[in-house]
Amino acid sequence: MDRRRRVILGTAGHIDHGKTTLVRALTGVDTDRLPEEKRRGITIELGFAPLVLEGVGTIGVVDVPGHEAFVRTMVAGATGIDLALVVVAADEGVMPQTREHLEILRLLGVTRGVVALTKADLVDDEWLALIEEDVRAATRAALPDAAIVATSAQTGAGLPELRAALLEAAQSVPARMHDDLFRLPIDRAFTIKGTGTVVTGTVWSGSIARDESVRVLPGGRVARVRGIQGHGAQRDQAEAGARTALALGGVDVADVPRGSTLVGDSEWRPTTLARAEVAFLPEVEIELRPRTRFRIHIGTTEVGARIVARDRDDSTNAPFAARLVFDEPVVLRAGDRFVIRTSAPLDTIGGGVITDPYAPRRARLWPPGLSAAERLERLALEAGGNGLEVRDLAVRIGLPPRDAEAAVRASDLMAVIGTRVVMRTIIEELERTVLDATRAYHETHPLEPGIPSHALRGRLRAAPEIVDAVIAGQLNAGIVQSSAGYIHLPGWTPTPTGAQEHSLKRLRERLSAAGAEPPSTDELAAEFGGDAGPLLRFLERTGEVVQVEPSRYFAASQLQALVERLRSSMANGSERTPGELRDALGLSRKFLIPFLEYSDRVGYTRRGSTGRVWQGA
Repeated sequence: MDRRRRVILGTAGHIDHGKTTLVRALTGVDTDRLPEEKRRGITIELGFAPLVLEGVGTIGVVDVPGHEAFVRTMVAGATGIDLALVVVAADEGVMPQTREHLEILRLLGVTRGVVALTKADLVDDEWLALIEEDVRAATRAALPDAAIVATSAQTGAGLPELRAALLEAAQSVPARMHDDLFRLPIDRAFTIKGTGTVVTGTVWSGSIARDESVRVLPGGRVARVRGIQGHGAQRDQAEAGARTALALGGVDVADVPRGSTLVGDSEWRPTTLARAEVAFLPEVEIELRPRTRFRIHIGTTEVGARIVARDRDDSTNAPFAARLVFDEPVVLRAGDRFVIRTSAPLDTIGGGVITDPYAPRRARLWPPGLSAAERLERLALEAGGNGLEVRDLAVRIGLPPRDAEAAVRASDLMAVIGTRVVMRTIIEELERTVLDATRAYHETHPLEPGIPSHALRGRLRAAPEIVDAVIAGQLNAGIVQSSAGYIHLPGWTPTPTGAQEHSLKRLRERLSAAGAEPPSTDELAAEFGGDAGPLLRFLERTGEVVQVEPSRYFAASQLQALVERLRSSMANGSERTPGELRDALGLSRKFLIPFLEYSDRVGYTRRGSTGRVWQGA
């Protein structure tokens, strides 16, 4: 499997603790780019810079704001990072936003990082030791193995040690999979003169090349990648884990707002309902009500949502299963982590992980902690005879396509039929239905050659390609057989019951006596009851009667006699009008026209401009 090392480093910490200054000292780039940021001396929007670490290469640095009012921007920056650089000012220590940022990192599953004690030149060694002890306690839950390095951006003290700690942490980051589905949550969109619309973000998965097409979700617009830039250099391809700017053709800035997602495959689609595992912070007391709304931060998206849970124990903040009902469509994948905040006041109260982005309505909740394989089996069971689209698996269980397909092959409980995954128990149930339905049809329709194939398919409640495969499998195994569109048991021969034999005898006599003007099927049904249809079809298959029109059958001998009279009346080869044929055959128009149309169909006659000409044998 193709895995490449691309590392994104995100800053975290309280306002004015020196995050941007430290990033500038490490990279030489000032990430405060907005005039308002310059004026106020704080980071409002996300800032980006390249950091070169020998042994790893260039990693992307995302400088996020620390002010409480801009925590939602911090969440957008922290989502998708591999490594955290937590900044704590030595002269102030751990502050409220420091703790909230640490909780966000923990909720987003960021467990690798380094802590930088900035402004160390402003305090003495004794105070610095106390601050370090306090920081270690605060970071134990989120970043248990984080190194703590005292630094000063003003004097340069500790910067080499900080680089060494960042290098060691970066080397522990697993390489990302390159052969995955492409996805890039957009965190900025703007216009450059001569270039057009440009979007930036971190490639979460997969890759995209110049001149390829992407979709902008949830809007659905299609764009072409005109150019790719990473760390100030032009690229031919954007890969997973890379900070990337894409120049897009075919869309305006208004079409790609922050919170949108670029995707390159049809597997992705917006959703408003998802299964998830949710956990509230230990100190948070929340009573979930049906109409209570929260703010969900996932990727660069912030959206309102309801959290629906059953049997949750309000006395504990253990993870619980829930459905997330979003106010607007969002782009999700199993395994995506999210943060939950309240609207008033603006507080981070919890988070969780998506377990099924395409949950059906009234979806059953799953117990927390299921593996990808276990979730796959539950999805397949839930899908029943419709099965799961193979192409959806990578998104629904959160694995690269190759790994998702391998998970199916590794399971003894599932099979792939065409483009769908279905449980083997479902296949076995459908196979039993084929046999049972065929046998039952024989019992209730003893005169029929078998159950019509379309009727059998209608009884198999499954996707058409699964139905086709199941029936084909039963035919290949010799469990059932097929003849002229009918499915039947091996050796089956239509056999009338004693009562039906009596009715058949009467029906033969009735049609023979009727001659060239037999009764309609409705008239026969009135005489013979509901069995008239099966009786007529049985006699038709034995060649004793012929269906001349939908509602009328002739005794074969009587029809042949009528055909002979028609041939004789047209012996001179001239074209005969319907009126002439009516007189020659002695038929009323009610019987004449259907008979002539029958003769046309079977090739006895050919219709001309004014009448018919004999052309049969």
